[in-house]
Amino acid sequence: MDFDELDLLRRNDPAWKLLRADNAPLVLGFLRKVFVDENVRSISATELISRLDDELYALNERLGDGTFPKPAKAYLADWSAPENGWLRKYYPAGSDEVHFDATPAVEKALTWVDSLRERSFVGTESRLNTIFELLRQMAYGAETDPDVRLAELHRRRAAIDAEINRVAGGDFAVLDTSAQRDRYQQFAATARELLADFREVEANFRTLDRALRARVAGWEGSKGELLDDVVGNRSTIADSDQGRSFQAFYDFLLSHERQAELTELLEKVQSLEAIGEADARMRHIHYDWLDAAERTQATVRLLSEQLRRFLDDQVWLENRRVMDILRSIESSAIKLREHRDPAVTCELDGTAPAIALPMERPLYLPKAKVPLESAGISAAAEDLDASALFEQVHVDRERLSGIVRRELRDRSQVGLTEVLERQPLEQGMAELVGYLSLDDSAFRVVFDETARERVRWTDATGTRRVATIPRVTFTSGGLSVGADS
Repeated sequence: MDFDELDLLRRNDPAWKLLRADNAPLVLGFLRKVFVDENVRSISATELISRLDDELYALNERLGDGTFPKPAKAYLADWSAPENGWLRKYYPAGSDEVHFDATPAVEKALTWVDSLRERSFVGTESRLNTIFELLRQMAYGAETDPDVRLAELHRRRAAIDAEINRVAGGDFAVLDTSAQRDRYQQFAATARELLADFREVEANFRTLDRALRARVAGWEGSKGELLDDVVGNRSTIADSDQGRSFQAFYDFLLSHERQAELTELLEKVQSLEAIGEADARMRHIHYDWLDAAERTQATVRLLSEQLRRFLDDQVWLENRRVMDILRSIESSAIKLREHRDPAVTCELDGTAPAIALPMERPLYLPKAKVPLESAGISAAAEDLDASALFEQVHVDRERLSGIVRRELRDRSQVGLTEVLERQPLEQGMAELVGYLSLDDSAFRVVFDETARERVRWTDATGTRRVATIPRVTFTSGGLSVGADS
C-alpha cells in the first residue's frame, strides 16, 4: 500500500481509530472480556451498562477518581457512534430494548495488539507442514487428469502402507515437546482467528443486504424487473466465494461425527504434558464455532425476512395508490353521470379481460380407426336383381340452364311455373331441385318468400305429385343467387 492509501486508512478505518483513541486500553480490555473471551454475540444495553459501570468503578478506585469521568451509558454511546463504529447498536426482532455487538474492527485491533506480545516460543515447522498440505490440496484438487490423480493416490497409499509396516514392527516416531507446542500454538491461533472471522462474515452479509435495500428503495423500473434483480442478488450473496465457504464450514461442523471427533481430539490435546498450561477456552472452541456460525445463519435468515417485509410494504403502497386512482375515477364518473353531454367520453371493449390459458387448449387426439370385420362375409345370391344400379337419376343442369336462357331471349324475366308449363318436369323432384339451384352468369334466380306456388308432375309410376315452393323468378343479367330453401 502507498502513502495515500495508508493515510486514508489512518483517518477512516475504525480499527486504526480504536488504536489511536485515548481510552483504547479501556475499550479493548472491556470489549475483549465481554465479546471475545466469553464469545458473546448479542447483549442487552442494561446488562452491558451494568458491567461497564463495575469496570469503571474498579478502574477509578485503582487509578484515581476522575480517570474515567463519564458514565457507562455515555461511553457506550461514543463507542457505537457512526464516526467510531466499534459497537453495533440495534434492536433484535421481537424486542424493544437496545442490544450491542462488537464489530470486526474490535477483532482486528485485538489481533494486532496480541501480535505485540513477546513469545517465548515461535513455532515454524507446523506452519511449513500446513503450507505443503495446502499446496497439495490445491494442486491435486484442481487436477482434471484421472491418471495424475490416481498416481498421487497410489503414492499416498504406499506411504501409508509403509508407515503401517513400521508401526507394526515397533518403529515409529513420537512428536517431541517442541513439536507439540509448535502445533498447539498454531492450532490455538487459527481457532481464535476463525472465531473472529465470523463477525466479519456477518458484517459483510449486512453490507451486501444494505446495498440491496438501497437499490430497492431507489428502484424506478417495473416490479418484475425489481423482483428479478432482488432474487438474483440474494442468489449472488449465497453463491459468492464467502457464502459458499461459510456454508461448507457450517455443514462440516453440523456433522455429529465431526463434533464427536473434535471433542475427543481436544480432550487428548489438552491433557498433553508438553503443552503446559493449556488454554481453557480451546477445550470447547468447537462449540463456540457452532454458536457463532448459527448466529451468522440466523442473521442471514433475519435479513431475508426483513427484505421480504420491505418488498411487501412496497407492494402494499403500490396497491394503495392503485385503489386511490380507482376511487378518483369512480368519483369523477359519478359527477359526469348527471350531465347529458359529458365533456369526456370513453368506450370500453369489456369490463374484464378475456384470458385464454395455453393449457386450456385441447391436445391432439388421433382419429379412431374403425376395424373392418371380414370374417363373416358370405357370397351373394346369384339371382340378385341389379336393375336398381341402373335406375339412378342424373339431372343435367346445363340442359335446364339452356331452357331458362331460351325463355329469356324475348323478355327480361320469366317465372318457374311458366317455364314448367312449356317444359314439364321429366325427372320429378330431382329436376325441380335442379331448377332451384341453378347458377348461371346469364340470369339470376330470385326467391319471393311472401308468395307460394304449386308445381305438379307425374312420376314414373303414374302418380300425380304436387310441391309447394316460394315464387321463383329468373331475371336476365347479373350474377345468380343460390337457393334459400
